[in-house]
Amino acid sequence: MKDPHDIILRPVLTEKGYDGIADKRYVFQVAIDANKVEIRKALEKVFPGIKVKNVNTLRTLGKIKRQGVHSGRTAEIKKAYVTLTEDSKPIEFFEGMV
Repeated sequence: MKDPHDIILRPVLTEKGYDGIADKRYVFQVAIDANKVEIRKALEKVFPGIKVKNVNTLRTLGKIKRQGVHSGRTAEIKKAYVTLTEDSKPIEFFEGMV
């Protein structure tokens, strides 16, 4: 089994992400090869006391960047939009940001 910290890379702190905190909806950047079940188990292990209701994932391609005649892409990322159940306690990391 993979380490949960290898699956959950970092929280995504954007305006859209802040809007969902009041509804217990959080956004995380996750590993490209992680599936929804692995994301759910990793979050429940990293943040004890939470219960995940729903996990939606989104993959975004990297932007094309140019340096003179050479072109390439930035890294591809995968985001997970995680909704907690009504009776779940919120994630303490995000509490001061609301």
